[in-house]
Amino acid sequence: MKTTLSTALPSQFETECLVVPVLDAAENNNGDKSDKSDKHNPQIQTDDKAVLDAAADLIASGEVTGKMLEIALLHKPAGLKAKRLVLIGGGKAKNFSSYELRKLAGAAVRNLKAKDLKSFAFVAPSLWTGQADTSSQSTLIFKRGGMEDAVKSIVEGAFVGNFDPDYYKSDRKEQKIDELTVLVPGQASTQSLQTAMDQGRIIGEAQNFTRDLVNEPGNRMTPTILADRAKKMCDETGLKCEIYGGDKIKELKMGAFWSVAQGSDEEPRLIVMRHEPAGAPEKPVLGLVGKGITFDSGGISIKPGEGMEKMKYDMAGGAAMIGAMRAIAQLKPNLRVIGIVCASENMPSGKAQKPGDVQIAMSGKSIEIINTDAEGRLVLADGLHYARQLGCTHLIDVATLTGACVVALGMVNAGIFANDEDFYERFSKSLQKSGEKMWRLPVDEEYRDMIKSNIADIVNSGGRWGGAVTAAMFLKEFVGDTPWLHLDIAGVAWMEDNKPWIAKGPSGIPVRSLVEFVRDLAAGPDGTVNGSGGPGTGK
Repeated sequence: MKTTLSTALPSQFETECLVVPVLDAAENNNGDKSDKSDKHNPQIQTDDKAVLDAAADLIASGEVTGKMLEIALLHKPAGLKAKRLVLIGGGKAKNFSSYELRKLAGAAVRNLKAKDLKSFAFVAPSLWTGQADTSSQSTLIFKRGGMEDAVKSIVEGAFVGNFDPDYYKSDRKEQKIDELTVLVPGQASTQSLQTAMDQGRIIGEAQNFTRDLVNEPGNRMTPTILADRAKKMCDETGLKCEIYGGDKIKELKMGAFWSVAQGSDEEPRLIVMRHEPAGAPEKPVLGLVGKGITFDSGGISIKPGEGMEKMKYDMAGGAAMIGAMRAIAQLKPNLRVIGIVCASENMPSGKAQKPGDVQIAMSGKSIEIINTDAEGRLVLADGLHYARQLGCTHLIDVATLTGACVVALGMVNAGIFANDEDFYERFSKSLQKSGEKMWRLPVDEEYRDMIKSNIADIVNSGGRWGGAVTAAMFLKEFVGDTPWLHLDIAGVAWMEDNKPWIAKGPSGIPVRSLVEFVRDLAAGPDGTVNGSGGPGTGK
């Protein structure tokens, strides 16, 4: 999708469709939340009088309220050069943020491409200008970011909305938006906004690249194919890439990783991607470690048949790391980043490991296998240790790790675990920029008793209770004192239903958060950017 920026007056811009957000500026009486009145105060987010006049009848009739994702369409709107005018609701003005704005852009794309439109213009909401009177609580003013944030969010949301997973259907009808124009105020700094647009495009494309990897079925996304796709991406973007097979995995004494791979006829792959810009500081070195189980049958502890087809997405953590590295290569932050994906199938066979087996991890720790379906933590254990050996000073792992995390948080928040407060606090600020929801869960030392083994150092499953936490505690055994974050994305990596702003299927979470964090880490503790070059540096 081509993205362009324009400072043209919305009413004078020729387009198949002009999309304008509408926010509900209504306040409860005296701020009383118990007031359940249905009163709305819809405010169209543009100062263009011609647009306001064209929408006046819809506003007056009450058909447009500003309710979240409410869509009203006008054909041949009077006074506008656009063929259509879409008013799309963004909910309560006081709660509006880039999180909602991304959804509006995605919903606009999905709505319009279903009508076979190929291009449209989206008006960046006027409340992003920050020029309104702030003395009134009802004033529309966005306090969480500038117009750059608005442009970037619109582009990211539009790319997410433009993806559909149905490309194996023989009767598939290609429906895509080919061009998006973001309209911004005429007095805006177009140079900084163009940079924001470039960043949004790069991140949006990386998220969809990740979704494409996750969407592939197990017979078309084996560990070898995943490694080939990663290598091709690295070659195209200038990243260094190393791919290792089973012999190297055994040579490295990755006993935990190999124990998962040994049951399958498909060869495992250890994927190492390096972003090492010239002149980057020696430290920090960020390690991004992803679980890449391209199909998870559960092994000998086999899963129930119902829903097992979804286990093609058990490599979503690894795919997220590949997608994040793609964006990092293009944004060029002046920071050393090493991406590691441990790719394997988990299959039952005569060669497969059995419950009760003891495996020796790369770190030397012995692991009693209680459940062969608790395999993700095994491949990550060796991946995290290997990242430390490669010199990583900070670690983030991402995995569709536990059903217990889905039970705890549903399909809204990913679980986040941390062993370092400063590292966690800095990452949480990146979540505000990315709009991806995560909720912190504990790694208190008391939970370690639940993974003790009678015959080995630890067991690979702590049982039913606190399953997401004991899985995190298992991983914690392999990071030592290295600042570390574990993201359990089991509940959010796959959308169970079509949403107005995103198709059913892979979500691409947490690519945006990882990229925002890398950019923040590259900026240094004082917010300044190390080095220069590329849209990721702001220089």
